[in-house]
Amino acid sequence: MTDSQTNRSRPAHESSGSPQRPPHQVDLPLLSFDLTHECGQLRQEESYRAGDRNARTLVKEPGIRVVLTVMKGGTRLKEHKTDGALSVQTLAGHIRLHALGETIELPVGHVATLAAAVPHDVEAVDESAFLLTLVSP
Repeated sequence: MTDSQTNRSRPAHESSGSPQRPPHQVDLPLLSFDLTHECGQLRQEESYRAGDRNARTLVKEPGIRVVLTVMKGGTRLKEHKTDGALSVQTLAGHIRLHALGETIELPVGHVATLAAAVPHDVEAVDESAFLLTLVSP
């Protein structure tokens, strides 16, 4: 059910939810996640099965956002840039970060950081999961 269907405003501390999952708390002071379970849930949802990726915002606070993303092997997030700095940490599979004329290999357990406003894209070499942390300016 969407917010418009219930005629209520979504609280600031909740995600918007989707037809596949209900809204959930995304603000601090304390949140905890089982990332293996969360990745499994994302892979079971229709948007992943019918598409090439799926994501869930885990934390959304002024100044920081943490997003868990799963991607099918051989897919790519087209070039884009963010207003703030970011980090990308591979949890499963193998991804490549393309930025500033370089290709950074990110197998499981690797992390890369990128300054604000740097154009980049992300390629999933294998079926992959990564944690994206965005810091607002």
